[in-house]
Amino acid sequence: LQLLHFWLFLGIYLAALLGNSLIITAIACNHRLHTPMYFFLFNLSLVDMGAISGVCQVESHCGRQSSTNLSNVGPSHRLQFFTKCSSMGYCLLTVMAYDRYVAISQPLHYGTLLDSRACVHSAAAAWGSGFLNSLLHMVNTFSLPLCHGNAVDQFFCEIPQILKLSCSDAYLREVELIVVSGFLVLGCFVFIVLSYVQIFRAVLRIPSQQGRHKAFSMCLPHLTVVSLYVSSAMFAYLKPPSISSLSLDLVVTLLYTVVPPTVNPLIYCMRNKEIKDAL
Repeated sequence: LQLLHFWLFLGIYLAALLGNSLIITAIACNHRLHTPMYFFLFNLSLVDMGAISGVCQVESHCGRQSSTNLSNVGPSHRLQFFTKCSSMGYCLLTVMAYDRYVAISQPLHYGTLLDSRACVHSAAAAWGSGFLNSLLHMVNTFSLPLCHGNAVDQFFCEIPQILKLSCSDAYLREVELIVVSGFLVLGCFVFIVLSYVQIFRAVLRIPSQQGRHKAFSMCLPHLTVVSLYVSSAMFAYLKPPSISSLSLDLVVTLLYTVVPPTVNPLIYCMRNKEIKDAL
């Protein structure tokens, strides 16, 4: 089983690295792709490579053993890297929703609202907020005393699994931090929903069917990635305890940690002629 586990994650990891590397190379080397939409996609591919690297490398240290030594510095640093990339990815998806909103609802002001300076500032804000959120969680989580052993029932050292091993008083302190981060996540989610409400209203006002189809095609990859990430993450963290089981937790965690970085390049390339030509 450990050998099967290793080869499965190795195959997924290499596929994710290959797909995201191709997108990064295509965007960097093709001047026609030096636009705000592809600039944010470039950043998202970088983040996806970091996230999948964090998960698969943590898995190689933590998931292959039934009892994990959480004092090991290596897995904690790689877990911090995964948490940081996940937060950055969600923030970048929020910025990309605004990019689609401006492109469809205000096309004449697209170059003004999303010039090079605005793109750099937006990407920097996404990277900075993800770094800060990850730093707060990691410092607080790994400063907690573990009172219930060190065995985690997960294929990598996930923060909620580590919290189950901590003392009750320290656990409440981390819950307060999760609530604060929840407001950030909820704010991004509301922003994405409002952006797409405005997008759909603008699309429905387009007189030609071909124009509406083109507008929907521009949003479909981003909307698919957001739906996959948000639905799996919400189910993982908000599902009732009554339906929780070890096998279900493993599958759901796999969906929101490993699947999005692997399938994102495929989703963005399937219906995008410009990236296909660049590749």
